[in-house]
Amino acid sequence: MKHFTVLSLVAFWLSPSIPVSVPQTTPPSQAAATSLSQQPKWTEADRKTLLDKAQRGDRGSQMWLGAAYEQGWFGKPNFHEALKWFRKAAAQGDPDAQNALGQMYQDGEGVRQNCADAAKWYRMAAEHVPDFGGAGQGRNNLGLLYLNGDGVPKDYVRAYMWFKLAAHETNLPYAKAEMSPAQIVEAERMVTEWKRSHPE
Repeated sequence: MKHFTVLSLVAFWLSPSIPVSVPQTTPPSQAAATSLSQQPKWTEADRKTLLDKAQRGDRGSQMWLGAAYEQGWFGKPNFHEALKWFRKAAAQGDPDAQNALGQMYQDGEGVRQNCADAAKWYRMAAEHVPDFGGAGQGRNNLGLLYLNGDGVPKDYVRAYMWFKLAAHETNLPYAKAEMSPAQIVEAERMVTEWKRSHPE
């Protein structure tokens, strides 16, 4: 279970500028105080509310239900249920769910570990514009797979490209350190081309 996912999802959920169809059940002051060792717990009423909306096809509720099951916000983590709801949201194009599925495949949570499948889901998330979080995480995670050659061929140029396109460039220096000046020029060209073909 990835703890950094919890923080990004909680931060996304609490963002006042992004409309979310899930009722906020954790007061902002309580959620802000949530630490890695103290994950949010949701009530049975929260689960029923999410489940009702998710069953009616609401992709945001499907994604949050998957996150709640994956992180154990209803008690113990339930990877089977998490996968089910993430898949439903991902099929509707939710980049956060697509990225979460990639993480589950990369970590082998509820599925056989498979970095090639992780790359497939990360790539789906990475292709979304604009980036509201899941796309940037997918880009960074896909870059890490290329950097290490996990599930995809080791390719520093592609790793650089995805890191550069991510919302933050924390991992960019790791790829750049392995590249020639010509490879950096090629990666920058690929970034420019990708942005041209994916206008916001």
